[in-house]
Amino acid sequence: MRAPTPPREGLGTRLWRAWDSDIAWSFRHSPVAIMAALVAVVLLLSALFAPLIAPQNAFDAASLNLMEGFTRPGEASLTGRAFLLGTDDQGRDVFSAILYGSRVSLLVGLASVAFSVGIGVTLGLMSGYLGGRTDAFIMRIADIQLSFPAILIALLVFGIARGLIAPQYHEQAAVVVLIIAIGLSNWAAYARTVRGSTLVEKNKDYVLSARVMGRSSLAIMGRHVLPNVTGPVLVIATINLALAIIAESTLSFLGVGVPPTQPSLGTLIRVGQQFLFSGEWWILFYPALDLILLALSINLLGDWLRDALNPRLR
Repeated sequence: MRAPTPPREGLGTRLWRAWDSDIAWSFRHSPVAIMAALVAVVLLLSALFAPLIAPQNAFDAASLNLMEGFTRPGEASLTGRAFLLGTDDQGRDVFSAILYGSRVSLLVGLASVAFSVGIGVTLGLMSGYLGGRTDAFIMRIADIQLSFPAILIALLVFGIARGLIAPQYHEQAAVVVLIIAIGLSNWAAYARTVRGSTLVEKNKDYVLSARVMGRSSLAIMGRHVLPNVTGPVLVIATINLALAIIAESTLSFLGVGVPPTQPSLGTLIRVGQQFLFSGEWWILFYPALDLILLALSINLLGDWLRDALNPRLR
């Protein structure tokens, strides 16, 4: 007789197990993590639904009115309209500009982290599992890259890419080039971390059993080793997300990031810096505050995740 098929777990059972897990328990008992998550979610959703929330399309030149320029927060402009966070020199609503600018910063940050994770994890697995000359070659490249500041590498990659692309396509390709530049400047940390974890995992019994069964090296790395080395990667990716957003803002502040037609938080800060000492402080202050809150909340979540995944602290 065939053995009876065990009943499938329902959605409620899986949700309960997730809610009762160690990570969920750690999150529920960490006020800092809860507050950071709330701030990050609010900023993320406000950027995602910017077209529905923003009272003005801040990057539509036809909707701007120079008569509303330099309006202070909460005060009425010359046209009688009031703006929550004021306007800049072109009459652009600062609140709307922050919502739309956050979309660009988050897009670049998330995409560049995903790109660097893909490269770093792949090279780290190859380096740790294959060893030998492959390990030495990959790690020497990582050592050379880690000896330079990430922002300089991003500037170098951005400059080379801009030189290879025709001038008429610079604005269209600016975001993609920025993602590649930031991603290529951060892959080494993932590669070194995954390599160290792979060196430990590849000598364990389950990997040795897979070798005896004739599984290929690619299959062992992808289906057996990779799931067991993702913990540290998640922590680094969370922290590097904040660093990637700051790197994008830095590059845009320096004038080598996204074009003025689709500015990010860094571009808004660069514009506000020009008017800071003439008394229009809000043009700089509110985009900078949004960037600080976004980076700080993500960093705090990264610190909590690092502690939650550390078995020595349980």
